[in-house]
Amino acid sequence: MPKTFIFLIIGLFFGTGAGFLLAASTGAQVEGHAHEDAVHDHSAHDHGDGADPHATLTEAESPAPELSIAFHPDGAQSRNLEIIVENFTFDPEAVNGDHVPGHGHAHVYVDGVKIARAYAPWFHLSALPVGEHEIRVTLNANDHTQLAVGGEPLEVTETLVIE
Repeated sequence: MPKTFIFLIIGLFFGTGAGFLLAASTGAQVEGHAHEDAVHDHSAHDHGDGADPHATLTEAESPAPELSIAFHPDGAQSRNLEIIVENFTFDPEAVNGDHVPGHGHAHVYVDGVKIARAYAPWFHLSALPVGEHEIRVTLNANDHTQLAVGGEPLEVTETLVIE
């Protein structure tokens, strides 16, 4: 019986190898398994009407929200981002719903790349590389459109230096 088991293992090993060689030589691919687009492309999301809501502005009603940010140390290369708002309520339960004046969430960008939504006034920025980083925070309605005041996007950008 031990010989039979050894021959089974050897057969599986060489059979699997031969299968991979055959697939590679014929250019076979597993359907839906392309590796070249493994990076997440947010533009592929469908938000209903085909338009990108992140590029659309929604005028904030009075009293207009106000936004500022502050950084608080949390280790050598990490910071706690404080999102300071007035006349605005973080409303995670209503995300993806209809616009409710004065309610929504924030989008956090590091060096021009959106890294997350923030549903509360505190967000952790972890393990940032040494150097200067542009941190941008936008206030967004429940439907993800960016809030605006007088036609100007409601956002703040600050430079954060990690030494």
